[in-house]
Amino acid sequence: MRKVNMSSQTKTDVILIGAGIMSATLGTLLKELVPEWNIKVFEKLDKPGEESSNEWNNAGTGHSALCELNYTPERPDGTIDTKKAINVNEQFQVSRQFWSHLVNKKLIKDPQKFIMPIPHMSLVQGEKNVEFLKKRFEALSKIPLFQGMEFSDDKETLKKWIPLIMDGRTSDTPIAATKIESGSDVNFGNLTRMLFDHLQRQGVEVNYNHTVENIKRTSDGSWEVKVKSADGKLQYNTAKFLFIGAGGGSLPLLQKTGIPESKHVGGFPVSGLFLVCNNQEVIDQHHAKVYGKAAVGAPPMSVPHLDTRYIDGKKSLLFGPFAGFSPKFLKTGSNMDLLGSVKPNNVFTMLAAGAKNLDLTKYLVQQLMLSKDQRIEELRDFIPNAKGEDWDIVVAGQRVQVIKDTEAGGKGTLQFGTEVITGADGSVAALLGASPGASTAVKVMLDVITKCFPQYMKEWEPKIKEMIPSYGTKLVENPELFNKLHAETSKALGLK
Repeated sequence: MRKVNMSSQTKTDVILIGAGIMSATLGTLLKELVPEWNIKVFEKLDKPGEESSNEWNNAGTGHSALCELNYTPERPDGTIDTKKAINVNEQFQVSRQFWSHLVNKKLIKDPQKFIMPIPHMSLVQGEKNVEFLKKRFEALSKIPLFQGMEFSDDKETLKKWIPLIMDGRTSDTPIAATKIESGSDVNFGNLTRMLFDHLQRQGVEVNYNHTVENIKRTSDGSWEVKVKSADGKLQYNTAKFLFIGAGGGSLPLLQKTGIPESKHVGGFPVSGLFLVCNNQEVIDQHHAKVYGKAAVGAPPMSVPHLDTRYIDGKKSLLFGPFAGFSPKFLKTGSNMDLLGSVKPNNVFTMLAAGAKNLDLTKYLVQQLMLSKDQRIEELRDFIPNAKGEDWDIVVAGQRVQVIKDTEAGGKGTLQFGTEVITGADGSVAALLGASPGASTAVKVMLDVITKCFPQYMKEWEPKIKEMIPSYGTKLVENPELFNKLHAETSKALGLK
């Protein structure tokens, strides 16, 4: 038996591990629903939003499926599957409604610090791809969520839309783009920081420089979290509900819970690099998020895009991401993370994933070998006149793709997307995975609340509907409500 200093053992209602956008969102939702609950947050770094949520570590697209071509796959019969695009867009509308509620109630201020209007565009080259984009445009433009989308394969029109991309383009290869003005750029780093400031004003105890060392179940069904502070002191905190929102660090912590749902789950880390423009003249020539098509064998998170971003209060221009590999699960992680995540219960799942994804492995190796000049050469597909000296390389965040056994994919299926794993009794939940992640945080955290607190949902529903008026409704089936809410949220968030 270990001796516990009673002063270092505290009880609380909710513990959130990780100070990223997910914990910030869940904490804010719970404080709105049950202000009397005590919430504690433990973050191993010295401030919030420093890993996957940081503005330099994610695409910040405000993923609403307006431009991401991988959300609209072509079916074998040549038609376009719009189901995922609709689903992602619906989820982003939920985020917009919640953020608008917080702004309208003056719980957070200055929305332009975290969200700015920016056109979203898709760009393709080659006859077959142009045909695909036209079909995608025809399929999406009939859907209310995508109203206002334009298509053009006329080079003069494209010169007006994307002058930087069209300047110096001499090839006769067919080229086409779609554009929708209602897109946005979201600075999730700033939003995370604003939400944590709000939570601390609400009395939430946020502990930075605190590393979670172990998680175990107590005899009364609570969760005991062993935490080490920067000065080496250990403390034991227990809570009835535990949320693990530690980005790439979530998988090892989930494994420590020992819940059956944590078995046969692995993680594969993928890192990213961006080219960032350092020439203000070039930055000023482009005003859009332009997404292309992923290379064959590339993971969806590696879709090339030329992004206008607003970072540190100024306009920036990023191109990428270039995929890389590191065995770390977090930028600030350890080189032993990947090896340490392999357990007797998931080793065969991991091995099966390795055998199944040789194309991905080959792609990552090729990406790792690229020199800066070769990366600039890829950029020239987007900006023909790009000059190497105008661009610097920035290392973006680590993403851990979930590997698990599924009915559809069999053993060791690599999952691209965001995944929530919940204990059977709803007392613990962990968020794993990657894109569209942050953009869908509100919907994902509402799902966590629904699954983990079913006994309160009837009581909480009126408040949820006050915060998210479309709750329980599919906006795609209710165009009038969509138009009304889109106009209201645009006004609240300062979007045109």
